[in-house]
Amino acid sequence: METQNFKISNTQSQVNWIGKKVTGQHNGTINIKEGNFTFSNDELIGGNVVIDTTSIAILDVTDPATNQQFAGHLASDDFFSTDKFQTAFLDITTVSKQTESDYFIEGNLTIKAITHPIGFNLKVKTNNDELKASGKIIIDRTKYDMKFRSGNFFTNLGDTLIYNEFELDVNLAAKLA
Repeated sequence: METQNFKISNTQSQVNWIGKKVTGQHNGTINIKEGNFTFSNDELIGGNVVIDTTSIAILDVTDPATNQQFAGHLASDDFFSTDKFQTAFLDITTVSKQTESDYFIEGNLTIKAITHPIGFNLKVKTNNDELKASGKIIIDRTKYDMKFRSGNFFTNLGDTLIYNEFELDVNLAAKLA
């Protein structure tokens, strides 16, 4: 049984986020600090990803002052509390192969030192010593103490309501370690 470890390249990987509200949505990026995928007999069996929460960027707000204010709010205790929690973690616990390159991943996601199970589809392709992985992860922010303008916790929000779920579109590149 041959075990291989692919180390995620944070400079060649990209994570895009989308947060939606009643009146529209916002989008941006967040960086991966480090991570890896473990294979046994050419099949994904595990791994982990560490996200740098201090790297959250907003792409759709072009006014510099408004962008800075929004970024500061995402960094605040209303959302990611980046002063206290500079990283978020995903630890893969179970991998179910669906097709040659499609996997269903289950793992534990930790944001703000709060951990919950999560599941998502991931497309993984290896080519010799390189790996590419992509998928969409839907996260309920309220499970991680991000309740700001959530309809679950506040009433009469009208068009200021922010939906509980946000999306991460993940495109990872990794090299055989």
